[in-house]
Amino acid sequence: MNDIDYMNLALTLAESAEGRTSPNPMVGAVIVKNQQIIGMGAHLKAGTEHAEIHALNMAGSAAHGSTMYVTLEPCNHFGKTPPCTQRIIQEGVRKVYIATLDPNPLVSGRGVAALQEAGIEVVVGLLAEKSMKMNEIFNKYVVSKIPYIVLKAAITLDGKIASKSGDSKWITNELSRNKVHQLRNQLDAILVGVNTVSYDDPMLTTRLGEGGRNPIRVILDSHLTIQEDAQVLDTDIAPTLIICTEQRDHEKEQRLLERGIQIIIAKSQDGQVDLRDCLIQLGARGITSILVEGGSRTHGSFLRQQLFDKLVLFIAPKIIGGNDAISVFGGSSFPSMKQAIELKNIETRHYGEDLCIIGYPNYITDVQEG
Repeated sequence: MNDIDYMNLALTLAESAEGRTSPNPMVGAVIVKNQQIIGMGAHLKAGTEHAEIHALNMAGSAAHGSTMYVTLEPCNHFGKTPPCTQRIIQEGVRKVYIATLDPNPLVSGRGVAALQEAGIEVVVGLLAEKSMKMNEIFNKYVVSKIPYIVLKAAITLDGKIASKSGDSKWITNELSRNKVHQLRNQLDAILVGVNTVSYDDPMLTTRLGEGGRNPIRVILDSHLTIQEDAQVLDTDIAPTLIICTEQRDHEKEQRLLERGIQIIIAKSQDGQVDLRDCLIQLGARGITSILVEGGSRTHGSFLRQQLFDKLVLFIAPKIIGGNDAISVFGGSSFPSMKQAIELKNIETRHYGEDLCIIGYPNYITDVQEG
């Protein structure tokens, strides 16, 4: 094995905890001495020991004179755990390969500086791109305190998410739907508009069997019109947050609060929830990532306001036709093709006969709504 192999192993260890470390990043570490792996570790949960510490504990006294491969710059500050740099120095590690610097202002560059001041050789940048992509959620949230937004939709070949009656069960196959449950398991929250609740009465839970984790359920409901027997209001299953405006039904609000539903009052924009203010408030509650599952009106708002960071689009080989079926992005359109949002860094995957396109929006700054 070589340096790249060891760092790849550290990345694999880090990814094993995907969806469980929020609000912390995923981090993996491998310690090597005389071309033998003597320690490995991953950060498993916020508040618990970091990957470097797990690896050093495994290596024991053999860590002296070793080389460490770690996917993110070791911390150099006291948080819920002591600084990792301190322990690395104490154990006599000789050299440290770091995939990427930590964007966290409390850490960035300081971990490297502390190690170098102690005489440890530091190499930064090995498999940096892979590490950055792995922690795309953390990298945004730790700087902006705004959740990372993954917009997901399941559509027919002609871009419809439901028939004219609202029927959408099921556009995609079971393999695609299972992948969606994996996304729910990995992200902090799931968000839909109240119209989706009215049409589908979804539970918005993760159904993966043992080990699945339900996300926080967020409902956009400007005037608090949600039906009080909706399944999503069962807080024994998972927490539910409803985002509304000052123009809400105050009596219903009190009844929902008594049932354990959390209500957030957001600013109003054109009579609807101001999405930017909504995201700021959710970020302030420690929600680092959100899966936006629609429907059409919600998707359209996130598109026009340029608020999603990643698109996951499942396309089924079906055609429903007509102008009256529900399109994936509702509301007004951009007036010209040059204002269309292009995707970059495209990935494609197949789930049976379904196609999944994953991409990142390349936003332009002068978009005008039509």
